[in-house]
Amino acid sequence: MSLLRPVRLALIHACGAALICGGAASTAAAQQAPAPAPAIEKVPLTAGRSTVLMTDFDITRVAVTDPAIADATVVQPREVLIDGKMPGTVSLIIWGAAERRQYDLVVEPGVSTLEQRLQALFPGEEIRVTATGDAVILSGRVSSNDVSLRAAEIATATASKAKVVNLLQLPGGSGSQQVLLKVRFAEVSRRALTEIGVSLFTSPTGINNTIGRVTTGQFSAPNFNNLQATKASSSFGSEVQSASGEFTFSDFLNIFLLNQKYDLGAMIRALRGRGLFQSLAEPNLIAYNGQEASFLAGGEIPVPTVQGGGGNNAVSITYKEYGIRLNFTPTVAGDTIRLHVRPEVSTLDFPNGILLSGFRIPALATRRGETDVELRDGQTFAMAGLLNNLSQDDLQEIPGLARLPIIGHLFKTKSERAEQTELLVLITPQLVRPLNPDEVPPLPTLEQRFLPRPGDIGSDIQGGGGTVDGPDVTPAPPAR
Repeated sequence: MSLLRPVRLALIHACGAALICGGAASTAAAQQAPAPAPAIEKVPLTAGRSTVLMTDFDITRVAVTDPAIADATVVQPREVLIDGKMPGTVSLIIWGAAERRQYDLVVEPGVSTLEQRLQALFPGEEIRVTATGDAVILSGRVSSNDVSLRAAEIATATASKAKVVNLLQLPGGSGSQQVLLKVRFAEVSRRALTEIGVSLFTSPTGINNTIGRVTTGQFSAPNFNNLQATKASSSFGSEVQSASGEFTFSDFLNIFLLNQKYDLGAMIRALRGRGLFQSLAEPNLIAYNGQEASFLAGGEIPVPTVQGGGGNNAVSITYKEYGIRLNFTPTVAGDTIRLHVRPEVSTLDFPNGILLSGFRIPALATRRGETDVELRDGQTFAMAGLLNNLSQDDLQEIPGLARLPIIGHLFKTKSERAEQTELLVLITPQLVRPLNPDEVPPLPTLEQRFLPRPGDIGSDIQGGGGTVDGPDVTPAPPAR
């Protein structure tokens, strides 16, 4: 027993020393571990507003990441004035004599002037305004189409240089944002023309040595050229022994009479004309909400343009479009469609064209309309109409002779022209959606086939007439 007691005491002292050493080692390891970083405090702000940040130490220096979003100014040894300028998040660092702190300045957009104005004009409506770069976004829910359209108009007038995106939602509104616009041009033109007149003339050799012509000048009459005569003497009143000359006609009009025995002729203009012109154009075009779409079915005419001067003239060719043109921009608000539409129909007008250096350049007869209308889905509106009546009477006569009884009508010419034009432009917008593959209708085709059906000549083609031109493959026998 006396020997075991000292051994036990030695073991106890050894274990205690080991425990003390282990505790010291763990304490040293705990002291060497890095301390966790302190959490960064957030300071909320509103754009256009200011706040004061206080510290518990004297400030020696401050720094802000982006002064365009928020700026900081030291106003007291322990106070910093922070100004919010535009939405965003920046860092604020404050230094003291023996301490440093960091903050996150979170600047919210707040309520803009436009949003305040819309809330004042439309109380009870949930309208939010967000400005991002060059765009102004309207979001939220409104009670009617009128409120949505009027809010977009106010935003467009307030931010004239920015693009307004209207995302206001309507109760029960249609989800379609594509508009099919159907435009119909209907034009009917009638004209009537009546012309009557007489021009009297002699032959180039004359009647009893007399050459004459009677005309009012309203209609063309013959001209005398290369007149030659031989007289018996040069004395006044001497007989004409021989005479010759030529006629020049620019237009034979309707009736031409010439009696060679009596050397007397007449050109009679007696014409009555009737004309009828009908035109119907139906261009259709689809556009997305707020995007402009254009359509042209026609062609281009070359127009020569002379440039330069003196002997260095150069002729360049420019092309001018004509035909059926349609430009429109839809704005969809629920089931209401607001349209800025500009339809146009132009045709070649050769009678009113010009002749330039041997080139016949036709004029363009154009019917055009441009307006803003507001319709519901499927409604039709007559955006333009024209009723034009034209009447023109031209009367020319020879004074004195035209007043003679009976034969006075031979010295008169008359032209009457009447025209009537009716034009009507109808527009019909429709909200449309894409068709699924099983909803696509068959294309219109003729009963007569242009090409034989597959199989009609396929058997005559070497290698077969299938989709793959190759040898037949014999199937392998089934495995047993």
